[in-house]
Amino acid sequence: MRLEQTSGRPAERPKRDRAATRRRLLEAARDLFSEHGYDQVTVRMIAGRAGANVALVNRYFGSKSALFGEVLASESVLPHVLEGGTADLPRRLAEHVMRQTHPASASPVSSILDRSQGNPEIQPIIRRHLERVLIDPLTGLLDGPDARLRATAAAFVLLGSGSVRRVLGLADLHEADPAELTDRLITMFEAALAPRPLPTSPEGEGL
Repeated sequence: MRLEQTSGRPAERPKRDRAATRRRLLEAARDLFSEHGYDQVTVRMIAGRAGANVALVNRYFGSKSALFGEVLASESVLPHVLEGGTADLPRRLAEHVMRQTHPASASPVSSILDRSQGNPEIQPIIRRHLERVLIDPLTGLLDGPDARLRATAAAFVLLGSGSVRRVLGLADLHEADPAELTDRLITMFEAALAPRPLPTSPEGEGL
């Protein structure tokens, strides 16, 4: 009987296996960062949750901090919130904040940021993420002067909700009427996004 010769090289795994492993690592990192925060999560924990080799984290992402950045980018819902123009933008932003007050509908990014912001290693990553998904696109949507300032003011309202969650909790907000609370948030976002009115000249000045 004639035996077939082989090259002796191990068969290369299909690309879809590598893609699946990368996806599992992202999902594991998302869940762990959301549960524990950046500081408390190790590369070994992520690999173990994903059922992967520790070395694959560095191979696919370069570092834990780079993986953290990819989790933020892949999980953020803000690009969808900003879609649709400016006519009802304050309402969309207000409804987004309201969703973050209920665990079932909250984005994991909210929990990740709440539990991770104190680490100086990832501050530049968080800053770049917020510039890319919030400040820059929001600035581009706004007409009139001081667009970036107004976008930053809206971000101040939006991101401040995270401080309320961390420090005060959400019991008071859960007891409030959702429609009334949404209307209050809409008013806040409208004020943040509105251009400053032009100063009025005293009657007869310049005549």
